[in-house]
Amino acid sequence: MSESLAYRVGLGHDTHRLVAGRPLLLGGVRIEHPTGLDGHSDADVLLHAVTDALLGAAGLGDIGELFPDTDPQYQGADSARLLDETLARVRQVGWQLVNLDCTIHAQRPKLSTYKPAIKQRLSELLQIPADAVNVKAKTGERVGPVGREEAMCADAVVLIQRIADQ
Repeated sequence: MSESLAYRVGLGHDTHRLVAGRPLLLGGVRIEHPTGLDGHSDADVLLHAVTDALLGAAGLGDIGELFPDTDPQYQGADSARLLDETLARVRQVGWQLVNLDCTIHAQRPKLSTYKPAIKQRLSELLQIPADAVNVKAKTGERVGPVGREEAMCADAVVLIQRIADQ
């Protein structure tokens, strides 16, 4: 039955701690901020959530299975490269991305001025029109790790469509 489905939805989520001495990258865009996200790769929480959403929609597992943080080859890896590899795998199994809706959760910095650049960069990385990408930003309302500026997280939802000739 699942072979006949023309569309699938995927949900991705990621969280990383904020630490001093690391650049802050969100959606492939460098953000001016005194702290950055801690992780094995470049810790781009938004690209990780998008990667996980794509993998989930295509039934290909999750980011930790494909790019484990125990593998030295991913130490400091550019999350855009991991996303590109994921997009290629999704296409290899017969799917193409239709659209992306995502949310970044960060108390600071305020992301409203960065959202257009993040949207454009996601459009480029995902090879879809900018109007098929939506980026939202929410604060933690000073509650929990996000609200206390200890962490940032991101959520992503993707719609993929079966490639017609496959």
